[in-house]
This record gives sequence, C-alpha cells and structure tokens, in this order.
Amino acid sequence: MGSRRSLARCAGNVAIRLGLSIAVLGSATVAGGGARVFAGPLSVDAVGRRLVAAYPDFLAGVDGNWIVWKDGTRMAIDDGLGSKSHMALLETPDLEDMLHWPYRAGSPAEPPAFQSDPGRARHQPFFDKMYGDCTKGGTADKLVEIVWLPTKARQRLLVTRVNGVAQRLEAVSRKLDALPTKFDPYLFPAAGTYNCRPIAGTTRPSVHGAGIAVDIALKHAHYWRWTKPDAGGRYAFRNSIPAEIVAAFESEGFIWGGRWYHYDTMHFEYRPELIETAGRCEGTTKC
Repeated sequence: MGSRRSLARCAGNVAIRLGLSIAVLGSATVAGGGARVFAGPLSVDAVGRRLVAAYPDFLAGVDGNWIVWKDGTRMAIDDGLGSKSHMALLETPDLEDMLHWPYRAGSPAEPPAFQSDPGRARHQPFFDKMYGDCTKGGTADKLVEIVWLPTKARQRLLVTRVNGVAQRLEAVSRKLDALPTKFDPYLFPAAGTYNCRPIAGTTRPSVHGAGIAVDIALKHAHYWRWTKPDAGGRYAFRNSIPAEIVAAFESEGFIWGGRWYHYDTMHFEYRPELIETAGRCEGTTKC
C-alpha cells in the first residue's frame, strides 16, 4: 500500500507545514546543538526505517507497509484512510501519522506553527506492545527508580527500563545537575514521571502511563489548557524553560512539549523516532 504522503511528494514540491524551506522532502538538516531536523512528509518506507532505527530491541524490519516486530507481529504503517484532520491525527493515528509533523530539535523556542504538534500523535497499540498497558498492570514490572539531580534534588522518580529509558533519563539528570544554580528553579522538584492516567481533557492514555515521560518543576511551566484562546480561537505561545534544559533532554532522545502548538512546556517524553542526536544516523541508511 502506497503512502498518501509519498504520493504528494511525487507530484512536486510540497509546502512544509512548519514553513521550512527544504529542497528534498523527508531529508534531514542540522539544527543548533548538532540535532537533526527531519522535514516531512515521509514515505512509508522512511517511516518504517526511522522506527526500526529508534527501537532496535523490538523491531526487526520493514516489509512493504508493515513494521515487523522481533516476535513476528506485524503492524501496518499506513492505515490507508488518507488525509486526516488535526483531531483525527490525535484520536486515530497510524504509525505514519506519528511522524506527520516534523520535530525541530535544537531550534529556538519559537511559537510553533498553527496546529503543529510533533509527537502528540501516538499509535497506542505500538506503545502498549512495547511498554505495556498500565491499565492492565502491564508496566509495573518494567519500572525502575532513578535519582533526579543527584547532587541537588536527590528526588526519586519511577521510569521504565524498556529501551534504556531509565539510563537515558539518568544521563539527562547528570547534565542538568551540572548546570549553574540559576537553572534549579526550573528543574525541581520534578512534577512527576510514571502515572497511569488519561491526558487531561481527553480519554487518550498519557505516555506517563508508559513510564517514558517526565514533567519538570511546575513553577515556571506553561500549558495551553491554562490559557484562553483569542478571538480567532488561537492560543498564544508562552514559555520560560531555558534552551539549555531543552537541549539536555533532546540530546538523549526526549522531545519537548514546548515544540507543540498545544504547548506543555514542563513535559518531556522519550521519542527517538522524532529526534536524532548528531552522529546517530551518519554514514548509515537506517534513518
């Protein structure tokens, strides 16, 4: 089954939703801090290869429109439903939709384009199979405790060990722990990691239930649901989180909710398919 997005590319130059000027769609460019910006739309094959590269412990390869898991399970990349509304991308995404919006790692904290929410589209069966369904007790035996900011906060947080998420968050913690004290108010106490609950205002499961997300200190956080839209129904972007903090997370494969139009600036989640650190894909054909 062909990709609805790859068909658009074959027709000629396609306007990138975020306003990026990229000669070849689906290619990678280098952003600040050595991170790679992936400019969609991507073909089914490219999406599949990105997922396999991001989750090598679970995924064996790509077979046409199918992601093949190491246990033999096959999941369709493109559900064949064609273009989707913003709400449909959030409510009923396929694997391809998870990379619908390019994630601009390393770029300044500027207002995201209208309705651009890179990472908010999550194909729930994919995450449930990989991390477990917390509502059925599937995540509990995969959770481990880490120490958040070991020389400053010494706060204990529960995260999953799957895909090395715990080790990556520990690496983030060490980097943040080494920052000057002026950054401390943004970092602790952390507002939470594992929490089996729906996303606020929805019935969709939160990735906190998978143990792959962390909310940093609330004091300087901004969240679109805490504001009122303007007369045109749009939300004004607000952010106070320093770029140094965002960079530490992104360097370990965590995306930031401050890059969403529906922003949540305290929120970070492990999504390596959306963000690649410098050198990971260099000289390979995986990404």
